[in-house]
Amino acid sequence: MTHGDVQRWLDAYVAAWRSNDPDAIRSLFAADATYAYAPWREPIRGAEAIVTDWLDDPDEPDSWDATYTTLLVEGDRAVATGETTYHEEGRTYSNMFVLRFAGERCHEFVEWFMKHPSSD
Repeated sequence: MTHGDVQRWLDAYVAAWRSNDPDAIRSLFAADATYAYAPWREPIRGAEAIVTDWLDDPDEPDSWDATYTTLLVEGDRAVATGETTYHEEGRTYSNMFVLRFAGERCHEFVEWFMKHPSSD
């Protein structure tokens, strides 16, 4: 993986989140991928389960903004940082994603996030 490869994946991640398109979400993850919303939480296992979870309570496309940037890439592992803002709630989070890839698809996704103090 290169910085450009990871950035393209991050951009596709935001586009899939915005579209809530099951095929777009599925295309991001390896069939046996894991997705953890926090490092201490049990991950969701498998691309189909990830799609189901994402679409269980989807965010409305215009209710948030997010930008993520590739920070580090080492072989098949990457770290990305960014920010997510939910407009109506006035909540903003700083995010860090720890990623491992299998080819162009993510095999392991772990999110770390911090709520901004001004969001309380």
